[in-house]
Amino acid sequence: MGAGIAAHLANAGIPVLLLDIAPRELKPEEEAKGLSLESPQVRNRIVKELFEAAKKLKPAPFMLANNAKLITLGNFTDDIAKLKDCDLVIEAVVERLDIKHQVFGEVEKHRKPGSFIATNTSGIPIASIAEPFSEDFKKHFVGVHFFNPPRYMKLVELIPTEWTDGEMACKLSGFLDQRLGKGVVPAKDRPNFIANRIGTFAMMATVHEMVAMGFTPTEVDQMTGKAIGHAKSATFRTADLVGLDVLVHVNRNLYPAVPDDEDRDVFLLPDVIEKMLEKNLLGDKTRGGFYKKSKTAEGKTEIHELDLATFEFKPQEKTKFASIEAAKGIEDMNKRINRLVWGEDRVGDFLWKTMSRTFRYAANRIPEIADTIVEVDNAIKWGFGWEIGVFETWDAIGLKRSVE
Repeated sequence: MGAGIAAHLANAGIPVLLLDIAPRELKPEEEAKGLSLESPQVRNRIVKELFEAAKKLKPAPFMLANNAKLITLGNFTDDIAKLKDCDLVIEAVVERLDIKHQVFGEVEKHRKPGSFIATNTSGIPIASIAEPFSEDFKKHFVGVHFFNPPRYMKLVELIPTEWTDGEMACKLSGFLDQRLGKGVVPAKDRPNFIANRIGTFAMMATVHEMVAMGFTPTEVDQMTGKAIGHAKSATFRTADLVGLDVLVHVNRNLYPAVPDDEDRDVFLLPDVIEKMLEKNLLGDKTRGGFYKKSKTAEGKTEIHELDLATFEFKPQEKTKFASIEAAKGIEDMNKRINRLVWGEDRVGDFLWKTMSRTFRYAANRIPEIADTIVEVDNAIKWGFGWEIGVFETWDAIGLKRSVE
């Protein structure tokens, strides 16, 4: 993630210093060359390998390959003093509070006076990261949560703490908006902030309802993708892309962190998810999750889906729902969603149950996670690729009718 953020800054013409740890042991090929841990070509090996891997990612993190020249590589031991020349320091290390404290302890020693300091954490409370440090550090510290990949995902959640200077936060927000082209959403320092809190809830409500109503992953993805203005990857293709282990980690962290949530049981994992974990069906990273791709003898790609009764893969069955086929001719997204939700079929029943549950949950999170519904809708649209947000969707199906 750090290399992706660095690349996006470079795309904006901003020189970047990208640091990672120095190696603690030699590779066999380095030993064969007679190198030591103090050899210059060894010191920056980790950051170089990660940076070279990032340059090969698809979609590409750089707008132009030449932009990579704006990034200087270094390691956290030898080059930490160079932070004295940096106006903004963004941390994107492993999600462990103790390690973040170690990193920021060094940052505080070497940072430029008045420089902005940010963490890209997606789940650790921002205040708990800042708490051990000086008053000046806290004044200049915020959470800046980029969505991955940073070049392509519009959302950045900006999370101040009680100690953050308001003027500083406004300046940083303007920089993220005007210089980096991001959609900045102010969020409160609550578990998983806005987008992941609501987005994860919506996804898990969908999983639970799929199990309850006996739908297949393919059927659910037909209902929760482009048909209702969500990402083409819908629910379960998205889960495979992100990784089931990541989603499980988020849910297991969220459940104990939100004891006052009226509907937090949605974050409890259903048996089908537990079984997939046991079988290491984590998605693309294990070459099989809710879906699995394979090649025929002729080289043609075939998609199989997981049978949730047997946990074996079977040929994907693309059942067509009459209501969804009919709705494809409705260009106006509000009218299309209204037609589908109020349809008197299984599609309408499923969408009503999942959407109404999400509406209630999102409404009850105001003002806990955000001050207005606008922040919630923007976070979901920019972070999850929805055409219209949660509350805009509620308007589309009709607030009065939904309450009645």
